[in-house]
Amino acid sequence: MKRKNQIITIVLTVVLLALVLMTSGCASQTGADKQGGTKNYNIGIIQYAEHVALDSAREGFVDALKDNGYVDGENITLDIQNAQADSSNLSTISDRFVSNNCDLILAIATSAAQAIAGKTTEIPILATAITDFVEARLVDSNEAPGGNVSGTSDMNPVKEQIDLLVRLAPEAKTIGVIYTSSEPNSVVQARIAKEAVEKLDLNFAEVTITNSNDVQQAVQSLVEKCDAIYIPTDNILASAMPTVYGATAKTKTPVVCGEIGMVENGGLASYGINYYDLGYQTGEMAVSILKGEAKPADMPVQTASKYHYAVNGTIAQEFGIAVPEDLQEYVFEMEQ
Repeated sequence: MKRKNQIITIVLTVVLLALVLMTSGCASQTGADKQGGTKNYNIGIIQYAEHVALDSAREGFVDALKDNGYVDGENITLDIQNAQADSSNLSTISDRFVSNNCDLILAIATSAAQAIAGKTTEIPILATAITDFVEARLVDSNEAPGGNVSGTSDMNPVKEQIDLLVRLAPEAKTIGVIYTSSEPNSVVQARIAKEAVEKLDLNFAEVTITNSNDVQQAVQSLVEKCDAIYIPTDNILASAMPTVYGATAKTKTPVVCGEIGMVENGGLASYGINYYDLGYQTGEMAVSILKGEAKPADMPVQTASKYHYAVNGTIAQEFGIAVPEDLQEYVFEMEQ
């Protein structure tokens, strides 16, 4: 009996030793993953709505990750969700990302960033297509965000855009602005536009909307009050540019927009950012976070490194607008 107990003891000892070795091996492998960069990172992307600018920002972000060795299906898993401009969808998607304990979250547009930032203070969040991070209450300051949110601003050169509008419509006496009253980014740009218009001693008129159903009637109302229109980077209006074009074509009222995608869909011209490039910048910030080189709290909010002209030649011809010689190289034809 004594010998039998000794054998059992030896067997149990061997089993326990094997378990210890296996546990050590798993721990070592986990450490290697963390240090060696072979961990599969779970990255959530929450996009406010679907339109050219926001889609381009998302594509730029994903390409930046890929160019830096982070490939979906290999060492990262992307969960891309579009809220279709619905606040309840934003909340549901945000809850999902927090529940899944994402390693990093990209928020595209102000409403998306505010939704996810209200759900977690732990998960790193990068945001893009946001005009003013401070006014949106996402960071303490652009230089030192201080929390778990940072990213890239799409603040446009609004004054230069108003100057462009005046160049293309030199006879205009009243400049109109239309924007969504609930979008903080649009409110900020509209305020700057008003200041720029008044400094040129021109008259200013504005109309606001609350949703896409307001667009046609609002634009029709505005063209009766003004000679030319400025539209900032506004998510609802970006999605509704064909409607804007339909209303302005009747009166041949030129429209200068906050970004190039809006020009492609019915605006006359823009001098603004490239959202793909902005998304790419945000992706490079994400790489620094995934590598453990930085945290959002210490990453200053970045702005676009350059701006681009775009002139819709189809609309210029239709509206009888002469494009200055120095802008001819930026003219393109609109797809019908």
